[in-house]
Amino acid sequence: MLVLGVESSCDETGVALYDTTRGLLAHALHSQIAMHNDYGGVVPELASRDHIRRVLPLTRQVMAESGRTLADLDGVAYTQGPGLAGALLVGAGMARALAYALGIPAVGVHHLEGHMLSPLISDTPPEFPFVALLVSGGHTQLMLVSGVGRYTLLGETLDDAAGEAFDKTAQLLGLGYPGGPALSRLAATSDPGRYSLPRPMLNSGDFDFSFSGLKTAVLTLVRKVGIAEAAHIAAAFQSAAVDVLVGKSLAACAHAGASRLVVAGGVGANTRLREQLSREAGLRGIRVFYPRLEFCTDNGAMIAFAGAQRLAHAEAGLAFAVRPRWELAALGAV
Repeated sequence: MLVLGVESSCDETGVALYDTTRGLLAHALHSQIAMHNDYGGVVPELASRDHIRRVLPLTRQVMAESGRTLADLDGVAYTQGPGLAGALLVGAGMARALAYALGIPAVGVHHLEGHMLSPLISDTPPEFPFVALLVSGGHTQLMLVSGVGRYTLLGETLDDAAGEAFDKTAQLLGLGYPGGPALSRLAATSDPGRYSLPRPMLNSGDFDFSFSGLKTAVLTLVRKVGIAEAAHIAAAFQSAAVDVLVGKSLAACAHAGASRLVVAGGVGANTRLREQLSREAGLRGIRVFYPRLEFCTDNGAMIAFAGAQRLAHAEAGLAFAVRPRWELAALGAV
């Protein structure tokens, strides 16, 4: 089955072509970071308009690189939610129109399901069941994954997502938008032990997260010692956030009796998180799986793959709708 995947949930336009026999054939991505940088965050109307400009050229690029034609497609997958309503409508409209014109099925994909299954695109995919840490700018969740569509929520953030806390802390330190990667680079140059910051809910006895208090602690520290200490503050923040993510993830694995852990989402590219989690998980006999770095952020490949799993079980319909808010645990099994 040959499936075209379209991702347009926020500020990246991604298109990819996935073959259930041969794997990923081609993918292309356009990021809107430069456009939104002047505003310090994503402007939904600008994001939607840029998706309109990019989605068809990217589709032509992917088809050309793969050596396939639209007539070869067996299905089209698109991000149905969660995300920005206008941005989602661009991808959904294009995908539904293309599928209708070609007389092939189209399926809406849950954005987080795409992230969670993205490590399965690799040469060494994890086997089910596993625990998944979904950690991005908008979401921080721990899921027990028993199969495609068989998801049990173990815990989630009660306020800010981890990626959101990274970006907001970076703004406090004058690092611009998006600040997460810049903060991590700055943190790598300094001593994380120079300042002590709280590890919120690390020992709460459950698998929920909270990062708003950590962000407030950073604000207090900045006001006390000044921006000249930005590198030390960045290192302290990153150390605290990673300690919480690692501690909660390993506790969830122990609770579920899981020997496999998947990390997905933009924060999954963080070097310190990868190093610390792999090291501490290894000591406990837990194997950690990560998507390729290029697939940590939003991309079309994960949507094409997840859509292929859904289409293989005839999950397609004519309903045209997007779901800006959509609980992952509500998905049905395939």
